[in-house]
Amino acid sequence: MLSSPLEGLLVLDLSRVLAGPYCTMILGDLGANVIKVEAPQGDDTRRWGPPFVAGESAYYLAVNRNKRSLVADLKTAADAALIRTIASQADILVENFRPGTLERFGLSLANLRAQNPRLITLTISGMGTTGPEAELPGYDFIVQATAGLMSITGPAAGEASKVGVAVVDLTTGMLASNAILAALYARERTGLGQHIDISLLESQVAWLANVGSAYLITGEEPTRYGNAHPTIVPYQSFEASDGAFALAVGNDRQWQRLCAVLEQPAWADDPRFSTNPQRVQHRSELVALLNQQFGQKPSAEWVKLIQAADIPVGAVRSVGQVLNDPQVLAREMVVRVDHPTIGDLKLLGIPFKFSATPASIRLAPPLLGQHTQEIHQQFQPKVLSEPE
Repeated sequence: MLSSPLEGLLVLDLSRVLAGPYCTMILGDLGANVIKVEAPQGDDTRRWGPPFVAGESAYYLAVNRNKRSLVADLKTAADAALIRTIASQADILVENFRPGTLERFGLSLANLRAQNPRLITLTISGMGTTGPEAELPGYDFIVQATAGLMSITGPAAGEASKVGVAVVDLTTGMLASNAILAALYARERTGLGQHIDISLLESQVAWLANVGSAYLITGEEPTRYGNAHPTIVPYQSFEASDGAFALAVGNDRQWQRLCAVLEQPAWADDPRFSTNPQRVQHRSELVALLNQQFGQKPSAEWVKLIQAADIPVGAVRSVGQVLNDPQVLAREMVVRVDHPTIGDLKLLGIPFKFSATPASIRLAPPLLGQHTQEIHQQFQPKVLSEPE
């Protein structure tokens, strides 16, 4: 009986920075045995700080649990041979090298799959492996700019803004893990692995979602709305007397209940506001009226009143407030692991809960090369005997 969903699967992680490591951490959380291959200088994110704790960056610690670290210089024949040996036994290989790099090391993915037909390989690139910009490097920030996200993020009258976390990298990592799970299911039926090609650009374009769809239908460039929604009103943050809260009125029934909370029953039947399309059309008038109302009481009071009316609402909270919130703690979204140099290390928890085969954190984020000797002993490259 399985103790975790991906128990027994071996993942060879040749990726660096965020999208690939986030993908392989998800696979590790699901029970896979992940070998993180690092150059002698280590993953770039080991140096992305401060903050650091016991020499480890918070950035690196965020996405590298449930992995073993193997230091390997792929330019050397011995280490390249070790990687080929591991790949011959692996189920999944994830990499994000520039095009042609693995071929120069004698580690062509096509050759590795020929050696191990059940191997699933996944390449993460900035712009995709084909097309006129395939050779360009790509970081999350650049793709947020070039793939349209920044143009729709930020205040209407302000500058285009990036999202506060590397959301393109994270989304690409999630989509990559999703694609790998689909390839594993296909392998169960065909017996064969396959190659998966995913990029930051395509991930971001795909999740333009309703905004991209609106452009394709109308041909009109979308604009920035700050914390407001382009097609739902009121659906934004408002300032109470002591701070901000977020309000999401998703249908006309909720609007009617909000009018009762505000003691403004006439607004529910006002032809400018009675339906969502009308509220969108008269957005500026309605928001001005709501701002007058909400400025009269503290945020906590409004949140309590509106929640009682079964309307989605919440205070705008800091990261610290969130990570000390009783609901977040009850859902085990802050966990503790024992780290070899840090000791008691707090990490963000696992967002999916399984009833029969739970995900788990079994290994702290590894020190650079912490498991190199152990992995060498486990995967000694086979030496072919000379023919007689």
